[in-house]
Amino acid sequence: MEKKNVLIAFGGASPEHEVSVITAHQAIAALEEREEYRFIPLYIAKSGKWFTGEPLMELSNFEDLKKIEAAATPCTFSQNEYGLTVLLEKKESWLPGKPKETPLHVALAAFHGSSGENGAFQGVCEMFRLPCTGSGVMGSAIGMDKVTSKTICRAHAIPVVDGVDFFEKEWVNSRAEWIEKIETLGYPVIVKPVHLGSSIGVQIAESREKLIHGVEVAFKYDHHLLIEELVKPLIEINCSVLGSSEEVMTSVCERPIGAQELLTFQDKYLSDEGGKGMASAERVIPADIPESLSESIRDCSATIFKLLNCSGLARLDFLVRPGTETFYFNEINTIPGSFSFYLWKESGLGFRELLIKLIDLALEEAQQKNRRIQSYETNLLSTKAVKGIKGLKGTK
Repeated sequence: MEKKNVLIAFGGASPEHEVSVITAHQAIAALEEREEYRFIPLYIAKSGKWFTGEPLMELSNFEDLKKIEAAATPCTFSQNEYGLTVLLEKKESWLPGKPKETPLHVALAAFHGSSGENGAFQGVCEMFRLPCTGSGVMGSAIGMDKVTSKTICRAHAIPVVDGVDFFEKEWVNSRAEWIEKIETLGYPVIVKPVHLGSSIGVQIAESREKLIHGVEVAFKYDHHLLIEELVKPLIEINCSVLGSSEEVMTSVCERPIGAQELLTFQDKYLSDEGGKGMASAERVIPADIPESLSESIRDCSATIFKLLNCSGLARLDFLVRPGTETFYFNEINTIPGSFSFYLWKESGLGFRELLIKLIDLALEEAQQKNRRIQSYETNLLSTKAVKGIKGLKGTK
């Protein structure tokens, strides 16, 4: 069997850059013994530059990001003479010779946040007809936008917490009016950047003074903020979904344990086993909640996954009022930290098998697209060419 070249793409110009590096190397460690795959790293630096090369396959090399860039090879996507997508290594030397080309069969996206998870990279892959794991352009973009995803859920009677959203220019021009709207929610409130994950930039505000401070901090990360009523006391319950628009399966639920009422970046990634990413955070799996509540959350997770046009793998986070079965959709992560393998492990699916399933799903979806008509034959251009450009004025 001919080996498939799997591009493992990670990093990116994102506050969650380091988390992405950890997730990618967890995947590399889980997959390295597979005989049918060959792995090619694509590291996107914080500057946005693309790199490849063997030094990127060792996590310890990322202790100094400047050194890893110097040791790696600049690269880009291209197409060879047969129209196949390749990873083209850029030659830094003046010596003659053709740059190295590596044909690509599928991309395993391990980004978190910003242009890697919001549909931008997925769009590049689509332009080059390179199958990519996870959700496509639309599902990724909606999943990254907390306001849009919640607006869609609210329209379909899925419970979400009351909130107010605004852009930075609106806050600058009408701060008093926005504060008044926010205070109708009642303190405490939670301040969130709309397009970030990993709890980065998230603040709890118990007063007007802390609200203003929280907003100013959050605007350092995003130009669009969401302020929500803080469910207090609360329990956070998470569930992962795997599949496509046609068929999905859900994992067991988990209850993350944070040092504070808000699960912070430190809780998630800076524990004693920080190199394990989200897998190192404290949690109860399966979640210690009633089975009926667990089933409701799993059913709701599958519904939202399909509703937001997701595919591949996602993790959905919910807020639950203790002692009740009242829950609210909080957010969806279309490329969850550590690929949420710890949830699937408890559901009977190993990490390696989970990643293989993700790759297979990406290849299957690409095959389905390729079976569709990709172009429409017409003599439109030749007809218009006869009339010339001047003859086209005022016509459609």
